[in-house]
This record gives sequence, structure tokens and C-alpha cells, in this order.
Amino acid sequence: MRSIENKVNVAIVQVKPVYLDIKASLEKAVTNIEDAAKQGADLIAFGETWLTGYPTFLDYVPAACLWNHKPTKEVYSLLLQNSPTIQGKEIDVLSEAAKTHNVTVVMGLNEKVQDAPGHGTIYNSLITIGSGGRILNHHRKLVPTFTERIIWGQGDGDGLQAVDTKAGKVGGLICWEHWMPLARQTLHNSAEQIHIAVWPTVNEMHQMASRHYAFEGRCFVLATGLISSVDDLPRQFSIPKELSDHPDKLLQRGGSAIIGPDGQYVVEPVYDEETIVMAEIDLNKIHEESMTLDVTGHYTRNDVFSLQVNKHMRRL
Repeated sequence: MRSIENKVNVAIVQVKPVYLDIKASLEKAVTNIEDAAKQGADLIAFGETWLTGYPTFLDYVPAACLWNHKPTKEVYSLLLQNSPTIQGKEIDVLSEAAKTHNVTVVMGLNEKVQDAPGHGTIYNSLITIGSGGRILNHHRKLVPTFTERIIWGQGDGDGLQAVDTKAGKVGGLICWEHWMPLARQTLHNSAEQIHIAVWPTVNEMHQMASRHYAFEGRCFVLATGLISSVDDLPRQFSIPKELSDHPDKLLQRGGSAIIGPDGQYVVEPVYDEETIVMAEIDLNKIHEESMTLDVTGHYTRNDVFSLQVNKHMRRL
């Protein structure tokens, strides 16, 4: 008997956005979607808050997290101005690119929600755009981690699911959500085949979490990392001399990797370069690995455990 072919091409865009510049970042995103599509990609993933960049300054700029620090307020204002709304014209640009190139696009973004002119909250969000150009899923990070709480609001359970796409059933979690067991199980329960794990840098601990997720969920994982350098830090801040003397020094090193449902690398981590990480994956591998472990099937005990999830979007 012959196995039914079930192969798809996946890509991770490990390329810098233009920090705090929504127009230039969108142009760069569209160019990279086109490049990946020309190489045969069916699914293209970008990193955590790629639009319009991760707030790396929180970890590298002294005083950035102090109360009433004026440079941080100024940068937050710029970030708010350069963050898209989900139903706005910026996301329409991405939707058009996905439709034009017949690809699924998963994008991390700083999502702006404005309840009144001049006011607004930013969320660390992840959206999945189908090959027809429609938004299929929208997830906001449940708990911003540590100093990230200065920048982002708390998300909700809406979007904690895998959705049908051209490339298969695709879901995603953001950074430290991968250490939230119930969030992981909720995604597993939605029959996820390809999981997008977005991180600032996919360092050793993040590699471990991504590989564990693939093994536990019996799915493929695209661990996506960001690239950013000292030169990307906002000029509003006083940059420490040990950094300013080395403007090309990478603060976010990428580390993007593609992992199979056995927890082994399909593509080893790629550090310290801007590139598109690509691979052909065979979704039939999921069936093979599910023989020994299926946490939503023969390796679960619904008579012992139950899980309730509030999937309603939080109303502001």
C-alpha cells in the first residue's frame, strides 16, 4: 500500500524589521513574503512582535524601566503610533500579500487597540492570515513577562486554537506561554499539526521549550527568533558606552529552527544572520510519532482530568 503524500514547505523570516517604522517594516515584510513564496513556501512565519519590533531596550538600557522615565514614555508613544490595528490598512497590506502569493502568513505584532482618540493599549499579538487573504486566527499573549508589562496589556483565551490553512492545522504561542501547561494542552486539543513558537531570541532554554512542545504535541514546530542590533535601540535613550561603541553587536541573535514531532531538528538553529529558514516537512510523520504518544487521544485520561477554557475576547 502507498502512503498519501502530505508534504508542505514552511519558512521562517529571520530578518530585521525597521524598528518603530510601520511603513518601512510593511514594505520589508511584503518583500520577504514574495521571496519565500518564490522559493516554494506554503507557510511563512515572522517572529515575536515583528511589526514593529520587540522592545529590546527593556533589557539593555539602564533606567528604561524606572517610574516616570521620560525617554521610555516617548518611545512608548512612538510604538503606539507605529503599531497596527487588526482591522486596519496595515494588516490589509499583509492580507493582500498572502492572497497574491497564495501563502499562509503568521505574523507577530504590537497590536494597537484604541478606545478613544489619543489613548490606547498595546498587545503582544499573533495573527494567522490564510492564503485567501482572510484573518483566520488572532491571539494576544496571555501574560506579558516581567518588564514587558510596562509595554503590553494582558491578553485572553480568544485564538487559543489551531486553524485550518493551506499548509495544515496551524496554531501558535508567544514566548513564555510555552511554559503554561494549560495553554499548551489547549493548543494540543485543537489537533495542531504545525505550531509557530515565537521568541525574541531562541536561546538554549527556548530551544528546549520548543523541542519539548513538538515532542509533547506530536507536531512540527517553527521556532522563530528575531534579529536586532545595538543600532536599532531608540535614540531617545542614553545607550551605555560598552554598547554604543559596537553598533553592529547583535542583541537578538535569531536562533530560528524547524523541529519535527519526534523533538529532533529538521533544520538546526540559525544564529547571527538575516535569512529565510526553510524546509519541506511531511505531515505523515505526525501519524508515525502518535503511535507512542498522543496527549489528546490514547495518552490522555478524560475520565481523570478536565480542562475548561474561556475563549471569549476580553472587552475593553
